[in-house]
Amino acid sequence: MNAHLIETVRHFRESKKVILVIGDVMLDRYLMGSVNRISPEAPVPIVLLNKSEERAGGAANVAANLSGLGINTKIIGCIGNDSTGQSLKQLIIDAGIDIANIMISTLRPTVSKTRVMSGNQQIVRIDDESTSVFTSNETEQLLSKVTSALNEKPAMVILSDYAKGLLSETTCQLIISQCKQLNIPVIADPKGRDYGKYIGATALTPNKKETAEACGVAMHETEALLSAAKQLKNNLKLDFLAVTRGEEGISFIDNNQTQHIPATAKKVFDVSGAGDTVIATLAAGLVHGLSPHDALQLANIAAGIVVGKVGTVPVSQNELLKTLISEDGQSQTDKICDENQLLALVSQWKDSHQKIVFTNGCFDLLHAGHVTYLEAAKKTGDKLILGLNTDRSVSALKGPTRPVVHEGDRARVLAALASVDAVILFDEDTPLQLIDAIHPDVIVKGDDYTEEQVVGGKEVKSWGGSVKLIPLVQGRSTSNIIKKLGT
Repeated sequence: MNAHLIETVRHFRESKKVILVIGDVMLDRYLMGSVNRISPEAPVPIVLLNKSEERAGGAANVAANLSGLGINTKIIGCIGNDSTGQSLKQLIIDAGIDIANIMISTLRPTVSKTRVMSGNQQIVRIDDESTSVFTSNETEQLLSKVTSALNEKPAMVILSDYAKGLLSETTCQLIISQCKQLNIPVIADPKGRDYGKYIGATALTPNKKETAEACGVAMHETEALLSAAKQLKNNLKLDFLAVTRGEEGISFIDNNQTQHIPATAKKVFDVSGAGDTVIATLAAGLVHGLSPHDALQLANIAAGIVVGKVGTVPVSQNELLKTLISEDGQSQTDKICDENQLLALVSQWKDSHQKIVFTNGCFDLLHAGHVTYLEAAKKTGDKLILGLNTDRSVSALKGPTRPVVHEGDRARVLAALASVDAVILFDEDTPLQLIDAIHPDVIVKGDDYTEEQVVGGKEVKSWGGSVKLIPLVQGRSTSNIIKKLGT
């Protein structure tokens, strides 16, 4: 099921496409220790310091996620003329990110968040920042850097807004306007209650709390929240809105519908930085050809990785690939369905306007001809359902010595193919009952049939579907393999 995502992620590092991140960069400090007693001076825990770490935070963490995924990344942000700024600058350089457009201000400190930790528990956070409005000189310097960077035609722009002053309404609208003229998509991780400054962007990725505040609805009233979010998307003229909902996953809202992508995290230690990972992975997927829904699925899996770590930690290409491959192996058996499970899947696919293809057969002793046929069948639509004859029905068709391979094993091998989205066993002489239940858009058979001979063809055509005949690979058959084994 993850095969296309795996293939996309594998090509990230080979691509020459550049993503530009514009936003509030910050330094995340972690003072880590253990608590064994309470201070005699005040009722507060004493943390015995074991180690300290510094990590890129805010927009710098978005960029670090992109770079970790293998994406060519540039960043525009503002740091202070201080030691914290030098530390952050070095972290950005170490992450392999182009910092030519980092501003240095003498009017404000480098934004930093210092977290004091006992084990995985945060004891206190200390913020050092200025949220004052950028001066006209700072804004002029910023917009000059933006114009220069946009003229190099990045594949996408990410606005990472942490409400620290860099992304004012005027700045956001100028960036979005320039990007529209250059046909560059813009996605934003928003802050504040008024999202008017993001109007005309391609997409926003607010979390549940941020969405509730922007829409003026209760955070825990899911139906009202998503309805208001859809109206927000329309008001802001977005292509889509992705609401990140923590353990509830991500809600994807476009012009057609609202779809829910369930969370994947097995353990959650720290959610800080998860939104940065989502928007970075979403952008990486989009610029490499994934649909918004599939890119969000990828982002959801990436977020599930980082929340299993303590602190702000970017995802890497290798660990994302490892997780995708592991999940793909686990999900293969999920493709083998009974009728109720299959009809539930079909309903989901139809709700998301996906074209459903059906084919059927014995597929005994799977060979190259079978695989080529199924790959061609998948290309006639979006989802391929394979009706697989049971052992009893294979014997009725082929004789008492068949099948060679048990139905359970045949189903498991077929489920491992990327071209197959669902496998269902049927025991009837023909799959007509199954076809009537599924109502596929396309029915596929080999070109050794005529359209009139295809079981279910007439029915599929009656509801507006079609019949496709796939050329068979000559010289490849189960019978030939059996004969060869017998010689």
